[in-house]
Amino acid sequence: MLKLLVIDDNQPICQALQTLFALQGYQVYCASEPAQAWQLLACEDIDLILQDMNFSAGQMHGDQGKALFYQLRRQYPDLPIVLMTAWTQLDMVVELVKAGATDYIAKPWDDQRLLLTVANALKLKQLAVQQQRTAQERQAAFAGKDLCNLVFASSKMQQLLQMTLQLAPANAAVLITGPNGAGKEGIANVLHANSERKNKPFIKVNMGALPGDLMEAELFGAEAGAFSGATKTRIGRFEAAEGGSIFLDEIGNLSLAGQAKLLRVLQTGEFERLGSSTTRKTDVRLISATNIDLTAAISRGEFRQDLYYRVNVVQLQLPALCERPDDILVLARYFLAGKKILSKAAEQQLLSYCWPGNVRELQNVCQRALLLSQDVEIQAHDLGLPEVTSSSRRSLEDIDRLQLEQALQQAGGVISRAAKQLGISRQALYRRMEFYGIATP
Repeated sequence: MLKLLVIDDNQPICQALQTLFALQGYQVYCASEPAQAWQLLACEDIDLILQDMNFSAGQMHGDQGKALFYQLRRQYPDLPIVLMTAWTQLDMVVELVKAGATDYIAKPWDDQRLLLTVANALKLKQLAVQQQRTAQERQAAFAGKDLCNLVFASSKMQQLLQMTLQLAPANAAVLITGPNGAGKEGIANVLHANSERKNKPFIKVNMGALPGDLMEAELFGAEAGAFSGATKTRIGRFEAAEGGSIFLDEIGNLSLAGQAKLLRVLQTGEFERLGSSTTRKTDVRLISATNIDLTAAISRGEFRQDLYYRVNVVQLQLPALCERPDDILVLARYFLAGKKILSKAAEQQLLSYCWPGNVRELQNVCQRALLLSQDVEIQAHDLGLPEVTSSSRRSLEDIDRLQLEQALQQAGGVISRAAKQLGISRQALYRRMEFYGIATP
């Protein structure tokens, strides 16, 4: 049974709240003053607090409640606190909500709104507990592994990294696919760092940044005089990666001539430097990445089918950032590095944005906000993102029961993902679930 603590010096109000919540199956404790509240908190496992802002007759400024709130927040940082009073200033309410108060209810209250507020707060707390448990399980699953400072919270990234670590000890070629800026290089880093080649070189080549006429020399090397300006022998990337791994980013940009030479290296381990007839052998593991559809490139005659099967022994599909919204805020806080914090409005805007530039765009937005923000707390306008208008969100009336159930099923029961998919807030999703009588997964 969930336990609530009401802190209010008005005995009739305590009795009314006790009756209201007892009828809903809650166990309610009442405290008429802060000292009594601390005693109850010490001996009972309280799930939520309903706190008045004044505890003495004639007091209307709310300073007593403000002081108690900050004490409770320091002692119990994860405990939901709903503030209740008829006498306080709006700026104080805003301050306390920013400081972590779950909500503010004015007296006299509406029973249904109060019940819904408490129910939503408890559901969010349960979700936070589940996420913490998942994080602990993830930490145990990745114990002793080198994740190369990757930051994530989503189950999609957890599953991808588990597969990455499973593939790491093998020498099989891996193709990492996904949109630009999603973090394909980070997955390549994890593959090499957990392989048997981790103490050997890891050479990275951005194929999209190499001119076509220099690509062969970059990959396989060139002898002095092989082309104009080649005054000395140049070692190629495959030679430099001997015994280790080579990461070919944007491999779809490789010319057909370069593809033929790469295919030979993968088949035989042999190559020649440009301008040399001496055959050399190399032992490297190939990790490649692309943001294009290589099968479509094959049909257009732009990519060799035999090479595709060589580089794509195993494929790792990296989802776009918008497909893993649970990663957005943890990544943003990582990029802010504790220098500043995000306001509630800024967090909401980050979650509402579609992120076409993925993780790279999020990093740039956070860096810009650090420069432009005038306060320790970053506001929504500091992010420089387009406003989410009312027309861009779906109203609750647009969502029927079937759509809601399908969204929850596709999201695996994760409320935040289902809400993101439907274009509504988590609180709005909870309200709609309650309206249709759908239990929390």
